[in-house]
Amino acid sequence: MNPAYFTVRFLVTGTTPWPDQFAIVTGYATTGEQWTPEQNLAADTRLVAWISTHAMWHYRVTGYSPETGHAEPGFAVVLDRDFDVEAACALGLTFAQDAIYVVQGDALCVTYCDERRGLVPVGTFRERIDRTDD
Repeated sequence: MNPAYFTVRFLVTGTTPWPDQFAIVTGYATTGEQWTPEQNLAADTRLVAWISTHAMWHYRVTGYSPETGHAEPGFAVVLDRDFDVEAACALGLTFAQDAIYVVQGDALCVTYCDERRGLVPVGTFRERIDRTDD
C-alpha cells in the first residue's frame, strides 16, 4: 500500500456526531494520478449525486497529507446492513479509487477497493481530525 495512506489526516468543517461505522470515499484523482480541476469537480459532483440518490448520512471530509499537501475532498458515508464495506469498496471502484478508509468505533483502517480488499489498521480516526471554521 502507498505509505501516504498511513500518514493521512482529515480536515472537517464544524462538528458532527460520527456514526459507529462509516467509510470515507472520494471521487477525486486517486493517489498517484493527476486530473484536471474540471475532472475532479465532475467526479465529486457525480459522487454527491450518488450519495443523494441513496439518501444516506454523509459528511464532507478532506483527506490530506501534512507532508506533501496533497488533498482529496470526499465524504464520510454511513455503513450499515444496506451499505457495507464491500459496497463502499465497489463505490470506490466506480470512482476509480485505489483505496478507501473505513472507521469502526474510532479505529481507522484502509482497504484497497479491488480484489486485494482487507482492512489494514492505520490508527485512531479522531486523533487525525483537523477542523476548519470555513
